Amino acid sequence: MKVLADTHVLIWWLEDSTRLSARAASILGNRQNEILISAVVGWEIAIKVSAGKINASFVLEDMGGMIERESFSELPITLEEGVCAGLLPRHHRDPFDRLLIAQAQLLELPIMSGDAMFDRYGVNRLW
Repeated sequence: MKVLADTHVLIWWLEDSTRLSARAASILGNRQNEILISAVVGWEIAIKVSAGKINASFVLEDMGGMIERESFSELPITLEEGVCAGLLPRHHRDPFDRLLIAQAQLLELPIMSGDAMFDRYGVNRLW
């Protein structure tokens, strides 16, 4: 299974948090699955850490190494995805999440997120 992970999913996985659903933890822990981490996740974490909104600086110290050790894959952002995100309805005000939604839509990928607002965009949300 190929899955795009939301930012909080990556952070909670790396923290070994109990906030992850059992299903999400099972999917992330199965090395048969391809877990994609969008470039927008790095951008979002860096902005929110520098603004003092989240305490996840440990992720920024070696994000590429952490992704590699977990056998996750990086997903770049394309121009088409940026345009799609900008044109999405404003059900969700978070621009980072709208970009993840656009990527899930265009790449026809399920997205792993605890955010039920994603459902308003018709994506296959796993939780």
